[in-house]
Amino acid sequence: MYFYVYTVMQVPTGILADTLGPRRVVTIGGAIAGVGSLLFGMADTLTAASIGRLLVGLGVSVIFISLLKLNAAWFHDRYFATMTGATILLGNAGSLLAAAPLAWALGYFSWRTLFAAVGVFSLLLAALAWWLVRDHPGKAGLPSLRELDGKAAHPSHSGHWYDGLQVVLKNRATWPGLWVNMGLAGSLFAFGGLWAVPFLRDGYGMDRAAAADHTTLLLAGFAIGAFFVGTLSDRIGRRKPLMIAGGLAYCVCWLPLLAGLPMSGVASHSLFFVMGLCAPSFTLSWSCAKEVNPHALSGMATSVVNTGGFLGTAIMQPLVGWAIDQAHSGKGGAPLALGDYRAGIAILLGFSLMGLIATLFIRETYCRYADSG
Repeated sequence: MYFYVYTVMQVPTGILADTLGPRRVVTIGGAIAGVGSLLFGMADTLTAASIGRLLVGLGVSVIFISLLKLNAAWFHDRYFATMTGATILLGNAGSLLAAAPLAWALGYFSWRTLFAAVGVFSLLLAALAWWLVRDHPGKAGLPSLRELDGKAAHPSHSGHWYDGLQVVLKNRATWPGLWVNMGLAGSLFAFGGLWAVPFLRDGYGMDRAAAADHTTLLLAGFAIGAFFVGTLSDRIGRRKPLMIAGGLAYCVCWLPLLAGLPMSGVASHSLFFVMGLCAPSFTLSWSCAKEVNPHALSGMATSVVNTGGFLGTAIMQPLVGWAIDQAHSGKGGAPLALGDYRAGIAILLGFSLMGLIATLFIRETYCRYADSG
């Protein structure tokens, strides 16, 4: 439910961020997520619980694109990828650091109480966003960074939002990033979010805790890699070479899993960390999408590209499961084995290769807007 809602909401979020402004969008989204979490914690029927989760997915689906819009407005153009990487690093650090306190709290409180507490905290964050966040420096009475550099401020979009969306969608340079996200991000999220633990448990005989350690390393590598690739890209003034190199290394990481090679604990942990470290080369596609479109339409541009990752995840999660079931059919009550997962891993590798090929069609922006000369 989360991935489908997230996918559907990406382009509308871009439109809202470019028209209403990220401050309002984040505030409304945080409030909706808070109400959804409260409803889920108090739900006494499956329908009420489902509506609660739907509202949570709807609320949080607008946050990331709004953050990218704020990064584009509040930081210099040449630091956009760096700030995007920092945003991902902070977000994933929050996920990893929350795991242990949550496990501790469950020993003292019910899951209902915890969801209600998360809901209240989300409402508090929404209020803080409205109080503290400003859409751009001008809203705070400050000059833009371009104006501080002695350049003219980026022009605003004067037409209807539909006209702006048409500009983004008709721009051929926008679309390769969507396929990069679908292949690289989609395969990573589908594997790390659903299939990695069963694969390691059934294929390599790991217990759930050991398998979960691998997914933690995958996410940790992703967080670190996103910050590193963004910073490096801004420093050298190039996007495309890093995307190609990272995508290629990420695809190579699938080969030992596809072959079912025996791995020691050190080898398997290292492989998952390196896989996470290389995958976030796709995050540079957001920078490229922003830079090949007008600044005022950065929300729409990044949202179109970001749709690919969640659409890919939504497709691959059930598709991989279907492939595993097909491979296992006719084996009676025998447990799943490493060979049963091979077709599923091949699908994930195939999508990854599609993402790698799409990086070849990305337009190199040299870390600046294409129309800025």
